[in-house]
Amino acid sequence: MNNIIVDLKTENNFAFGKLYQDNFGKILNFVQNNSGNQTDAEDLFQEAMMVLVEKLRQNDFQLTASIDTYVYAICKNLWFKKLRDKNYELSVDELKSCDFLTSINDSVEDEKTYLEKLKGYLLKITDHCNRLIHDIFFKEKAIDQIQKDYGYSTRHNAQNQKHKCVEQIKKLKENDE
Repeated sequence: MNNIIVDLKTENNFAFGKLYQDNFGKILNFVQNNSGNQTDAEDLFQEAMMVLVEKLRQNDFQLTASIDTYVYAICKNLWFKKLRDKNYELSVDELKSCDFLTSINDSVEDEKTYLEKLKGYLLKITDHCNRLIHDIFFKEKAIDQIQKDYGYSTRHNAQNQKHKCVEQIKKLKENDE
């Protein structure tokens, strides 16, 4: 994923082609299901690419979802905005406006999958818990193996630590809601 972001920042046509190939069908379906046609979808996709490039140029920009989720959220947001105002013409100033970018970020949050959200939470917990959660849930290591790998004196201590790490994620999730 990082390669495509680097390519997009340098405005590499291959990267834009890949995004088009991976996403346009889904965006076309969305537009057609919401009072639009293929030309509308093509225009929308171009506008979304302008928004994406503008976001990527910002030094503080961090992609918190997959690039496909982000592109879809931008398109969805742009299309609903366009439907609200039939005479809508997106200006460069609007692309840079704080309200517009905030609404894009909100749309991205809404489009994120559970796994993408979980990965975001894992970045915010302690490194120790991050490793432990990965070992237990992603690598599916048994609690006895966790006890051995992490040097816990008892199985109960290993389970206790697992519980504490899961609680860190639950607290982050509650704060987001």
